[in-house]
Amino acid sequence: MWELGELYAHTSSSEPGDPGISDPSDQAGAGAFRQRLAGHMRRPGFELLVAEAVRPSGATDLTACAYGFPVRGAGPWWQGLDEYLPENLFRVAASGKLFAVADVLVASRVRTHDLTREWNLARRLQKRLLGDHIGALGVTLVDRRDLDTYRALLAWGWRCLPAEDRGASRFAPRRLLVLR
Repeated sequence: MWELGELYAHTSSSEPGDPGISDPSDQAGAGAFRQRLAGHMRRPGFELLVAEAVRPSGATDLTACAYGFPVRGAGPWWQGLDEYLPENLFRVAASGKLFAVADVLVASRVRTHDLTREWNLARRLQKRLLGDHIGALGVTLVDRRDLDTYRALLAWGWRCLPAEDRGASRFAPRRLLVLR
């Protein structure tokens, strides 16, 4: 958990929308991330993928992770996700075919360069995370002010729902994106 918190501090912007700004000493942010992650880990079907790099010395460094869980029609929802889901996605959740990608942590350069390449680490992590859930629709929430992440998600295949399908107003603090 400690390493995942450190990864969060190294890969997250200090302010949403400030691309490339990270604060490795952001222990409060790392602690809050670890607390959210611990809560998500208790959800049925939770999955976590990590990527590591091997140094010349043979030591390994955690370089990226992605995690999520199935969203069921009954039971607890994911921190306000129900505020954003249109009615047709409630039906998808009830059928067991909705998977929330809660977070993809990658270095800033991965979020901004070579986004459309199949070998992009974030694309591979999300694809593998959803790969075990054949036919499932991926959903994620992104802060409206975090344009860097929003653009990256769009490049990785995520899409906004058409305006008539949205459950939340365009003034809501987050956007719902889907991946088919």
